[in-house]
Amino acid sequence: MKLLITGGAGFIGSAVVRMAVARGHEVVNVDALTYAACLDNVAEVAESPLYAFERADIRDRAALDRIFAAHAPDAVMHLAAESHVDRSIDGPADFIETNITGTFNMLEAARSFWTARGRPESFRFHHISTDEVFGSLGPEGRFTETTPYDPRSPYSASKAASDHLVRAWHETYGLPVVLTNCSNNYGPYHFPEKLIPVVILNALAGASIPVYGKGENVRDWLYVEDHADALLLAVEKGEVGRSYNIGGENERRNIEVVETICGILDRLKPKNTPYSQQITFVTDRPGHDARYAIDPSRIRDELGWQPSVTVEEGLEKTVRWYLDNEAWWRALQGREGVGKRLGTGT
Repeated sequence: MKLLITGGAGFIGSAVVRMAVARGHEVVNVDALTYAACLDNVAEVAESPLYAFERADIRDRAALDRIFAAHAPDAVMHLAAESHVDRSIDGPADFIETNITGTFNMLEAARSFWTARGRPESFRFHHISTDEVFGSLGPEGRFTETTPYDPRSPYSASKAASDHLVRAWHETYGLPVVLTNCSNNYGPYHFPEKLIPVVILNALAGASIPVYGKGENVRDWLYVEDHADALLLAVEKGEVGRSYNIGGENERRNIEVVETICGILDRLKPKNTPYSQQITFVTDRPGHDARYAIDPSRIRDELGWQPSVTVEEGLEKTVRWYLDNEAWWRALQGREGVGKRLGTGT
């Protein structure tokens, strides 16, 4: 299968690129190389005859038309997005332009290509989204594919809008789409502004480890390679017009995640005092959802997927990866906004 993957130099996208090439798929990586992208993420496949890179912005329709015509993909995996909630609070315009207008351009470029090819039944447009579109949960319950949308941040609202566009293009134009909504990802190559890399890198630097509020917010943690496996399964075997929730079934309070990472570092890179002494509680961000939890029953029952990595195993792997790949994260720490407090709403 020839896959056109948008955002393939980002965190989740690069995991999909690496896994797809390893499994023998042809991959066309389309990425604008904005601040969170890094071609080092796909260096291990860059010389493969199965891999091609196109630097292009999904807001540029003419570039997308050229890429579709040049590469003639069998399927699209649309991951390119602005994804950092804190940045969406401080600067929502980029999220509207990329996540909504960019998705519209992708849909129209794909529809034009698909129509010109005679509307092949085998073509797929796989839209990758987030559980944040469903809003916030109380202490009980989990998100299912029929949970009503209730986004609370500019980021989640822009992703909800993109989900609606994808469904509308299927219903109105017949474009063969598949949608997936995932829980919080973590693992190797995670950009250094997200929670888990921030904890690891601040701990190593001897800096304060910031935790929003009291750290009571709950997330369902999904190891990124498990997610990549589920995405490739969904694009190959998913039912047209259907959505699948992908979760790690690893719910943890943020403070538990932070303390677990500190304990791993105490063991792998010990110092005179416990790393947990660096934890600092900071003012919560506006609209911070209390709890996310995904029910992955549909993808398990219909496609046979389930997560293979527990959060304890995944955090151990992740910490070891950051300890072994200092050159990668050092090069990214100077990028705009990294290491600064974002999303204060001021």
